[in-house]
Amino acid sequence: MMAVNTKIIAVSYLNTIPFIYGLRHHANLGAELLLAPPATCYQNFVEGKADIALIPAAMVPSLPDAEIITDYCIGAIDKVRTVVVVTNTPIDKVRRIYLDSHSKTSVQLCGYLANKLWHIEPEWISMEDYSVLDNAQEGDAFLLIGDKVFDHEGKFAHSYDLAAEWRKATKMPFTFAVWVARKGLSYELHDELQAAFTFGMEHIYEAILESDYADRDYAYEYLTENIDFLFDIQKHKALKKFWDFGLKIEPKVNPG
Repeated sequence: MMAVNTKIIAVSYLNTIPFIYGLRHHANLGAELLLAPPATCYQNFVEGKADIALIPAAMVPSLPDAEIITDYCIGAIDKVRTVVVVTNTPIDKVRRIYLDSHSKTSVQLCGYLANKLWHIEPEWISMEDYSVLDNAQEGDAFLLIGDKVFDHEGKFAHSYDLAAEWRKATKMPFTFAVWVARKGLSYELHDELQAAFTFGMEHIYEAILESDYADRDYAYEYLTENIDFLFDIQKHKALKKFWDFGLKIEPKVNPG
């Protein structure tokens, strides 16, 4: 049994509900479970408020005292659906990209694609107010992640799925988030987490029914066709390629 004071933090999106289901229902696992946006998961782990966390993959190199655990992740082999750049301007004509601040990995992936695939040097602006989506100007594009993407599907002339664009650029899958723990995690605890996540993967349908997404007709298809949860050797290789990319995007705050 896991120590009762162990804190686990995970992302509060549709793509994590199999993990959450496994953590809540696996008989040999007991811990306090916290839910938050991706960037907040990272911050809580850094500040010692969580012992185990699902964090943006881009941030792993900044955590020398942490190690990736379990064979599971939030990844995609091709289209991920919930990490997109939407715009009414063709991507090669885009001059400004407003960035959803909730995922550091998606921001850096957007920077990679702008440099390596789209060949643009846009102005990077932090999207603090999502109402800017309703007043898009020529040359504007918007990075959207998570559940809010479903609400904006079909509302822009162009939508670029970042996992599919990464695939186009590299011929590799992509990993958006990984499970980490502080170094020295016991083998027993690692095995318990692995078993809990496996349990969740085997009960995706039940996880949906128990969640806030039970009435969303896209939920099962998304979790079984868009998200690929296995952190295999190809995703390891792709993640290293992503980490080795030197450019770092630092968006400025939108003055408007």
